[in-house]
Amino acid sequence: MKKEHFINAEIRDREVRLIGETGEQLGIVSSKEALKIAEEAGLDLVKISPNANPPVCKVMNYGKYLFEQKKKAKEAKKNQKVVEVKEVGLSMTIDVGDLNIKAKQTQKFLLAGNKVKVSIRLRGRQMAHAELALDVMKRFFELVKDAGVMEKQPLTEGRNIWMMLAPLKA
Repeated sequence: MKKEHFINAEIRDREVRLIGETGEQLGIVSSKEALKIAEEAGLDLVKISPNANPPVCKVMNYGKYLFEQKKKAKEAKKNQKVVEVKEVGLSMTIDVGDLNIKAKQTQKFLLAGNKVKVSIRLRGRQMAHAELALDVMKRFFELVKDAGVMEKQPLTEGRNIWMMLAPLKA
């Protein structure tokens, strides 16, 4: 595991830009002097920006800092929404009423923030009339276009025709 920050005696730079524990700039000092200031305050000297010239170090309680960082990361992970891909199957000969019901369900999925894969499986002789399936797809999209956008145009893969719908950006 790679160490994130250099602390106290691990800081080998000759000069550092020092920031106090309350965030005030203490200027550019030698790393020995910065370490002395941190020890007098009973805190740690932490290199927070190693790529700066000179490197930026801050006087802080390192244990508390790590705890706060983990807490922030955990909170960010908790607030992350996982986007699911729901699938809605249609048929080439679907009735208008059934198409409307599927469209309402798809709108619910899209409004909940999920992506929707709409697919039609062509059976037997239906392969010869794939353009009719594309018309069904277009009619279906017209019913749900106020809840989502077409992320992928209708695509033919073997006996399946599918398209991907994504929710509108809020």
